[in-house]
Amino acid sequence: MLKKENLYITLINIFIGMGVSFLLKGSILAVVLSALLAIVEPAVRIAVFTAHLAALPSPVSLPLPVDRLSAAAIADSWQAARSSGRRHEGIDLFAPAGTPVRSTTIGLVARVGNNRLGGKVVWVSGPGGQRHYYAHLSRFADIHAGQPVAVGDLLGYVGTTGNARGTPPHLHYGIYTASGAINPYPLLRPSRAAPAPPGAG
Repeated sequence: MLKKENLYITLINIFIGMGVSFLLKGSILAVVLSALLAIVEPAVRIAVFTAHLAALPSPVSLPLPVDRLSAAAIADSWQAARSSGRRHEGIDLFAPAGTPVRSTTIGLVARVGNNRLGGKVVWVSGPGGQRHYYAHLSRFADIHAGQPVAVGDLLGYVGTTGNARGTPPHLHYGIYTASGAINPYPLLRPSRAAPAPPGAG
């Protein structure tokens, strides 16, 4: 038979054990919730930013996406004939290989990768549901899909990848809407070209 003192000690130990067990379960739950939040939070941020972009009006003018490009270097090659009966869905901006290529809009990097025609390409989802396509890059900047970008952020460098091999280095720049490609030429304003970054030669 338990003495009164031993009974009190036994009851205290039971309550302490229950408390420790609850705290441990609470800690495990907190760890699980933190892990879930770490997984879900970036996706929520991307979804919110994407909705914000879609709600913004489409731009009526854009800065040039290639550093140190002169107005004389801009030509409207929209719908020019291409191989296999294709029409050019963008414009070509010629510049020395390795010239920085920058985002023309705020947006979200949708894809960084390669395809047969464009070679090294970057897609940026921008305001108004437009998608901006940067192709024939020689290499990428330190960017990744899901990354927000601002106007002028570095995306890559002018090159000749994809079906541009054997041609002068250039950026193929295209803009796509829900209805298809549109001509970027009228939107680009050479006088509004982003200045070369400090220290650029």
